[in-house]
Amino acid sequence: MPFTDDDCALLLELLGTPTVSPLETAETPQLWQAQRRYARAAEEIGFQVLHHGPPDPKVLDRSDVPEVVRRAGPGFLDAQPNLLLRLGPDLPRSATVMFNVHLDTVAGLEPAGLHSGRFTGRGAIDAKGPSVALLSGIRDALAAEPALGRDVSVLVQVVSGEEGGAMGTFGTRPLVERGHVGRLNICCEPTGLRYLPRSTASMTARVRVDGHGSIDDRPDAGHNATVLLGFLAQHLADRLDPADRSGRLCVAGLRTGDLHNRVYGSGELLLNLSYATTAEGADAEVALHREIEAGLDRFRELFAGSREFARTARDAAAITRVDWLKRGLPCLDNSDPWAEDLLSRSGAQRWPDDEPGFTCDAIWLHDLPGSYTAVLGPGRLDTNNAHAEGEYADRAELEEFAAVVSAVLTGFARHRTGEEHHDAPAA
Repeated sequence: MPFTDDDCALLLELLGTPTVSPLETAETPQLWQAQRRYARAAEEIGFQVLHHGPPDPKVLDRSDVPEVVRRAGPGFLDAQPNLLLRLGPDLPRSATVMFNVHLDTVAGLEPAGLHSGRFTGRGAIDAKGPSVALLSGIRDALAAEPALGRDVSVLVQVVSGEEGGAMGTFGTRPLVERGHVGRLNICCEPTGLRYLPRSTASMTARVRVDGHGSIDDRPDAGHNATVLLGFLAQHLADRLDPADRSGRLCVAGLRTGDLHNRVYGSGELLLNLSYATTAEGADAEVALHREIEAGLDRFRELFAGSREFARTARDAAAITRVDWLKRGLPCLDNSDPWAEDLLSRSGAQRWPDDEPGFTCDAIWLHDLPGSYTAVLGPGRLDTNNAHAEGEYADRAELEEFAAVVSAVLTGFARHRTGEEHHDAPAA
């Protein structure tokens, strides 16, 4: 059995260590401690620590870094280390397999425990459970295939910044850009043991109204941001509904004020648009700007003769603007018959092409020469309550993932050392 009682103890210890992203809490996360504990477990099976430390603050000085990260940094990076582990010598990419995991979590601590074969706690499925199962699978493969750690190197990226909206900009991205990747790369996220060779990206637009408020006795004297933004929210929901593209539209938060006895002249509406390709993202961005202009024109037509909202209608275009909290992120969409055959023979099914994917750090592994990347892990984001109350991972599904990891590594090593090696493309 690849997933042992010691693995259970390690997972329970990690679940009991709070590692909430600092972008979601004011508390200092114990990510250093969690990664050190994980490193010790990895060292017991032969890994060495190549790097453990916070990212260079310069990683935030880029246009594609989300505003939430730029606004928080760079001081918080001291509590956001990245850990890089390697099993075996420094070998070429063609002889290396890389796994990407994360121990940081979203906010909302859940009671950590193990009851009747079910682990509970924040990170149980996303992604402390898969992280521990990964070590179990590697350990099992080492016992079966002596080429691992000799002719084949295994890298494990244990990154920060996967959660909290950081989009991997100070975790996965700098490690990838430093070349710590393999011929085969697996990002461990809940996929139901289906390998997903693509990852969407998303952009976040903020529609802002900056007008003048008024007392409720004279609502006509001010700009009514609530009515204007509410109208734009419905207009954009109707006109940007992405029935003709793979990405998704999320009409998110609308905020103006909380009181009943005033007109709020300022506020903001947030929209999140995902996309599967760079071209699709560019088209969605153009469409959003176009439809905001159209919505403002329509608002002006509807309310120009209104007693209460005529001023808002007249000045709507002047007081409304759009800025971007996040945009310019890449997408992953790759294929490789040899790698996908290896994953299939190892017990992972392919994610259906007509089923939407999701966004994760795998986006930073796009367009790597001589390299293939898939997202793969136990459980599912929805059914295992990732990011939600009652998050869990069953021991059985962690064991299944460990078995798939073991089969992938032994299969890769046997290809590398000669068995059917002619089928593998040159890197």
